[in-house]
Amino acid sequence: MQYLEVNVKTAIIVHGYDENNNEIAEAVNEEKYVTKLVAIERLQSVSEQYLLVTGSHGRVMYWEYDESIDSIRKKLEAVGAPVA
Repeated sequence: MQYLEVNVKTAIIVHGYDENNNEIAEAVNEEKYVTKLVAIERLQSVSEQYLLVTGSHGRVMYWEYDESIDSIRKKLEAVGAPVA
C-alpha cells in the first residue's frame, strides 16, 4: 500500500444521504493541521482547497491541506500514482 504524507484538518464529514437524496454533512472547524499518512487508495479527488477521502462506515471527508495542489501532485507522482 502506498501513502501520501500531508498536513490536513477536517473541514466536512459526509455521513450519508437522507430520504430526499440530500447529503447529511457535518461542518468541522478544526483549528490546527495534523500530519497524516494517507493511503493513496482513500483519495477520491484533489482540489485547490480540499482532499476528498473515504472514511469508515461509508463516510467521505473533505480535508483542508496547507500546501499547493502542485506539491500534492508531485508527492503523488513520487510514489508512482497516475496523475493527469
